[in-house]
Amino acid sequence: MSRPAPAVRSVAALAAHDLRVTARRGENVLVTLVIPIAVLLFFASTPILPALAGDPVYYLLPGAIALAIIASGLVNLGIATAYDRSYGVLKRLGGAPLPAWGLVAAKIAGILVLEVVQVVALVAVATLGLRWAPGAGWSPALFVVAIVLGTMAFAGLGLLLAGTVRAEATLALANGLFLGFLMLGGIVLPIDHLPVALQPVAALLPATALADLLRISLASGPGAAADPIGPIASLLAWGIGATVVAGRTFRWE
Repeated sequence: MSRPAPAVRSVAALAAHDLRVTARRGENVLVTLVIPIAVLLFFASTPILPALAGDPVYYLLPGAIALAIIASGLVNLGIATAYDRSYGVLKRLGGAPLPAWGLVAAKIAGILVLEVVQVVALVAVATLGLRWAPGAGWSPALFVVAIVLGTMAFAGLGLLLAGTVRAEATLALANGLFLGFLMLGGIVLPIDHLPVALQPVAALLPATALADLLRISLASGPGAAADPIGPIASLLAWGIGATVVAGRTFRWE
């Protein structure tokens, strides 16, 4: 008599499937890989940003990595899960010998693998093409913490959208939030250069906290010497809040 595959093997298989699907969809490759690299190259190579201390790439690379994490967790995961729910895929997976936590773990694992590819690509472009290097005293451990907390926050927001509204609404909201975070989240423009009325809002966004924490961890760009406790606390609050609300409101069909 055959037995169900161990949960870990099932999680790995589902994560690998999600990665293959992502790689086959041109729009996913565009938003998760091409756009962050394009943002980095464009704004680092054109003199349209306000004056920043040092080479702009030192401010822009952490922002581009933050944008890639937002694209993976909020846009890619959110939209893909919403359409899986709409097409009944999640309902069918619910009948498979895989616990609900396994489905979530597989999706998060796939996102983390995708983010590794994004980070390697962005750092390679910045290092080889724009002569970037991490600052003295940069912290690999804090860099990993930033990625994990950022993934938690934006994957939580993506799943919150995917599990509560229609797929078409998730598509529109996720892309709208992506653009909002790009403009207001300290990705390419320091928030103190925004209109005064928008600065308090921008300071509360998870994108701002993630970009700040990445700059601190890489010792790269203005604000790199700031205390990491504030951004860590902000990302934790967003991540826990989004995950808890998503878990309580998520509808599988």
